[in-house]
Amino acid sequence: MKRSVWRDFTIGIIEENPLFSLVIGLCAALAVSSKVENAIFMGVAASFVLVSSNILISVIRKIVPSQIRIPVFIVVIASFVTIVDLSMKAFFPAGYEALGVWVPLIVVNCIILGRAEAFASKNGIIRSIADGLGKGFGYTLALLIIAVIRELGGTGQIVAFENTIVSLKGFQPPQILQSFPGAFFTFGILMGLLRKIQGKGE
Repeated sequence: MKRSVWRDFTIGIIEENPLFSLVIGLCAALAVSSKVENAIFMGVAASFVLVSSNILISVIRKIVPSQIRIPVFIVVIASFVTIVDLSMKAFFPAGYEALGVWVPLIVVNCIILGRAEAFASKNGIIRSIADGLGKGFGYTLALLIIAVIRELGGTGQIVAFENTIVSLKGFQPPQILQSFPGAFFTFGILMGLLRKIQGKGE
């Protein structure tokens, strides 16, 4: 039985969360999640590319020969990544500098190509938009949760857009949370907790 559009959206938030459940697109997520501000920029950028590419691939799915669909999908995704890359460079240079190489590398993010192949190439526009929005929201939410833990736990404060959002006075932060081992540690704990809550843990 076909899922509803609402179900296409909500299933990407927890049950098929790209990071915690599907466990794809981890490289960029772990690299940029040391700061909440970076997580917001990356979440919005990846969600834009995800939704936009889902829409266009859904539109052209019936005229693209199956033998060349993957190269076509990559060209579509790369076009939207270029829009994001140039827009961030022009309007958000600080965010662009902070994310660095991870902005153009959105083109090889497994989440986006995976949704193009698994969903948008087989479904209509409305369902593809719902799928892209759900997976994008789930990805951004997961990034933010990791970033809050890593920035607050690793520096004792959260600073976003030149404003101090939270500051823990007298707290001696374990700086390992700002490093790559800290990223893996935080991600592993969160994924384990989610699976425990879902009743999938042993």
